Amino acid sequence: MRKQYHFWPSRRGLQAWDVHRLIELTRDFPKKRVALDTISELDEVYWFDGGAQQPTCRKVVEHFRLTREASLEYPIILGADGRVMDGMHRIAKALLRGDEGIEAVQFEEDPEPDYVGRKPEELPY
Repeated sequence: MRKQYHFWPSRRGLQAWDVHRLIELTRDFPKKRVALDTISELDEVYWFDGGAQQPTCRKVVEHFRLTREASLEYPIILGADGRVMDGMHRIAKALLRGDEGIEAVQFEEDPEPDYVGRKPEELPY
């Protein structure tokens, strides 16, 4: 799996969680089925927010490729507030297939971020 982070703005600055660490932390969490129509990020700007990436045709096709290659074998990861911390390409794949739901794990309390106040391009990849 490629190195990736989940980003979320805060009063302290941009927060970033290492997705590999999120996967480790949730490895033994109980799985639950989540209805796709409850995932608010499906109707929000997600991959192209913050202006770092513009939705060029090349970038959109790259996300198509990642969606096609995504494995629904692994659950998505939700934060304590229900927001997606990992798994948008899997969610997009499930939506394209016409699925009504997807397997998820969810934090009861979000872990501390790995980085705060750093720009995405400053993080190790």
